[in-house]
Amino acid sequence: QVQLVESGGGLVQAGGSLRLSCAASGSIFSINAMGWYRQAPGKQRELVASITSGNITNYADSVKGRFTISRDNAKNTVNLQMNSLKPEDTAVYYCHAFRRTPGSRVDYWGQGTQVTVSS
Repeated sequence: QVQLVESGGGLVQAGGSLRLSCAASGSIFSINAMGWYRQAPGKQRELVASITSGNITNYADSVKGRFTISRDNAKNTVNLQMNSLKPEDTAVYYCHAFRRTPGSRVDYWGQGTQVTVSS
């Protein structure tokens, strides 16, 4: 099992910055990749950014050049630095991790943290 705990959400004005952190505990050695998803009211949950155990990153087109995902293996954390925030970035942000199993995969989710960007 893997437990994920997010921190760092809040309210910020457009153009501002926030940094989200996700602390992982449990069977973290088995994790293949971690990342951040977000879900705005009335919308589907979408991938924001991800990073593999080999530090390969992936970003949604809407956040490229503004958000940066990183991981601190010593602290078992994954961070999301969000700059030049826009009102459309407002959402609940969820930390995510997964591990592959023979023929399948197991997904883990944090409880979510609210990010609100005012115009």
